Amino acid sequence: MVVPAEDEFEEEENHQQEDIEANSQQQSSNFPDGASRAWLVVLGTFFSAFASYGYVSTWGVFQTYYEQTLLQEHSPSTIAWIGSLQYALILLPALFQGRLSELGIIKVPLLGGSILIIVCTFLVAQCTKYWHFVLCQGVGLGIGCGMVFMPAMGIIGQWFSKKQGLAMGLTALGSSIGGTVFPIAFQKLIPRVGFSWTMRILGFIMLLALIIPNITLTRRLPLRNVSDGLFNFQAFKNPPFLAYAIAAFTGFLGLYTVPTYIELSALAVGVSPNIAIYLVAIANAGAGLGNLFAVIMMERIGALNFLAPTTLIAGVLSFLWPFSRTEASSIVIAALYGFMCGSFVSGLSVPVYKLGELSDSGRYTGMIMAVGAAGALCGMPISGAINQLTEDFKIVGYYAGSATVVSGGFLVLTRLLVLKKLWGKF
Repeated sequence: MVVPAEDEFEEEENHQQEDIEANSQQQSSNFPDGASRAWLVVLGTFFSAFASYGYVSTWGVFQTYYEQTLLQEHSPSTIAWIGSLQYALILLPALFQGRLSELGIIKVPLLGGSILIIVCTFLVAQCTKYWHFVLCQGVGLGIGCGMVFMPAMGIIGQWFSKKQGLAMGLTALGSSIGGTVFPIAFQKLIPRVGFSWTMRILGFIMLLALIIPNITLTRRLPLRNVSDGLFNFQAFKNPPFLAYAIAAFTGFLGLYTVPTYIELSALAVGVSPNIAIYLVAIANAGAGLGNLFAVIMMERIGALNFLAPTTLIAGVLSFLWPFSRTEASSIVIAALYGFMCGSFVSGLSVPVYKLGELSDSGRYTGMIMAVGAAGALCGMPISGAINQLTEDFKIVGYYAGSATVVSGGFLVLTRLLVLKKLWGKF
């Protein structure tokens, strides 16, 4: 028997790898871009965003309710850790999602995350102590929502090319509709059926919504061989990438403060509770419009050319927010703020492919989201601590506004470092 030489084995392996890559490129260039199967995927991503990021963005109404009832013996900063854990953990899975997707692992984390969301929502109904809420609502729901949200954000690119912006906009719309529906449902159900049954009803809504993505979401492209690690620290030696990472951290450090405390601040200055209870929903509805507008504008003028000014405006609105003393001004601030910052999460990953190797954009996106998760984890507790020490939302607004303006400044710096000129599409 003749044993093939080692070089022959290597040559055959190289040919097989070339065939896989050629097949992958052929399928990548043949996007369905509107076929019925592709739109079923969008339906799935819509409902996955509805039941994950839309649910997490409801936190402001929980912050208010817990401060006034179930956890009133705890400080605002302590309570805010529950929400900050949710916001951080929904972003963190991006670090793993790109690699898992390339390995073909989508259905398992999606199903696991769906089960975790539903189980933890029902468990929150039984919570009575602070650590119960931290584990079930902060950690459990945060991880579950991240396992559902990130695969939905990553799979659109496999099914759409020319219509990818529209598909991403519809996905982002799902999170905004969820962020509008859940706060209103919570506020309307609480006085009628109490906290426990309110959470159970929300759990049943989640169950119905999450069935759809578990049926419709699937890979289209062939699997890839993955050998690199999850984190590339060398990337931070690249000035544009470093500046963008700082923008992500400081952005998430400040952006969630207004949606978290806008209802409490409105009640503190005498705004009618009948209006204040809708401010979180109004902000999330504004975010939905902002997401759709962002899809159009980022394609026309460039992602950073849109994200930088809207982030700076969101910072200015954070400064103005504590000075709103009437129902009308509170509604205007909520709607405008939601519109300006609504595209930050969905649009943050768009410029990443220009900051490193295109083939490594999945890992770079995960790294940026992981850095942003650190900012999200710290932002709201810091705001709560400032509010407790000063008893003045103006100081909270100065802090959040400053962090957000710094983020906008680093977005501008990233653009300048890449383009090396004042004008240009990026």
